[in-house]
Amino acid sequence: MTSLTAVPAYAAPSSKAPLERTTIERRPVGEHDVLIDIKFAGICHSDIHQAREGWGEAIFPMVPGHEIAGVVTEVGSGVTRHSVGDRVGIGCFVDSCRECEYCRQGLEQYCVRGNVPTYNGRDKNGDPTYGGYSRQIVADENYVLRIPDGLSLDVAAPLLCAGITTYSPLRHWNAGPGKKVAVIGLGGLGHMAVKLAHAMGAEVTVLSQSLRKKDDGLRLGADHYYATGDEATFTELRAGFDVILSTVSAPLPMDAYLRLLKVDGAFVNVGAPEEPNTVNMFSLIGGRKTLAGSAIGGIQETQEMLDFCAGHGLGAEIEVIRGDQINEAYERVLNSDVRYRFVIDTATI
Repeated sequence: MTSLTAVPAYAAPSSKAPLERTTIERRPVGEHDVLIDIKFAGICHSDIHQAREGWGEAIFPMVPGHEIAGVVTEVGSGVTRHSVGDRVGIGCFVDSCRECEYCRQGLEQYCVRGNVPTYNGRDKNGDPTYGGYSRQIVADENYVLRIPDGLSLDVAAPLLCAGITTYSPLRHWNAGPGKKVAVIGLGGLGHMAVKLAHAMGAEVTVLSQSLRKKDDGLRLGADHYYATGDEATFTELRAGFDVILSTVSAPLPMDAYLRLLKVDGAFVNVGAPEEPNTVNMFSLIGGRKTLAGSAIGGIQETQEMLDFCAGHGLGAEIEVIRGDQINEAYERVLNSDVRYRFVIDTATI
């Protein structure tokens, strides 16, 4: 076993404080653990919510990052799923109870006892978890994904959150040929939703605040692009969609959007605003509509998503940055000034 100490990382020392370079300790490589040299780590809006306690009290110092891609450099004596040299990834959680009905179904993201978040959580020993803004990580082999050879590690990293967060609901609500899917927001999540829904065979519409990103949306696979700032949009598209996938992290005029659903249509939230939304129940009753939410995916489904992306040549649209640009990147994310995912080259940490 190798005891890892002084692993370089970037951490938020306290709520709303700028991230700074530091060192963290990783646990020894256990019997069923793998040691991963992290090559790239995506910046998710969730990282900002948590580092600034937008979703509630957090654990500090915090090393964010749950879009991790790297290479296995050491394995425990009992490891069977991965080998030294494998290209692998880690998403939003690194453990779960493994015993509840959902874990047994491969739905570890909905673990009754709560899964162990990749960062801003505590492992089964009570120690805080630290994420991907670092050079190395140790994780149980059962929660580590295989990255297919068809995907480069930099564009694969955001798939571990942005990819699976949109893939899972699209699969669950049967996006495919003959289905009309609307994606609200063309950001880190939204751009992957467009790519995936298009690859699944659905007719895809982007609903964005303006037409500023229209050319990008059409290039990524959208069939139509509308500005929600234009009131005529809500009249023209009334009762037009089987599925609406909301990827934004801000409250929406829910009743206006629910009117865009067909009978038996589903409005699915994957964005997580800090403020609550309100909805008039008649907006649901009138068309037997569903208002739903979806969270990432289990390990099996996440691997399925990675294989699907490799098979269809899908990766995230990225801007690679250095470690010392993380704080600037956070501000740019908040200003929607990224197309479409920042990815940290961890060699610069």
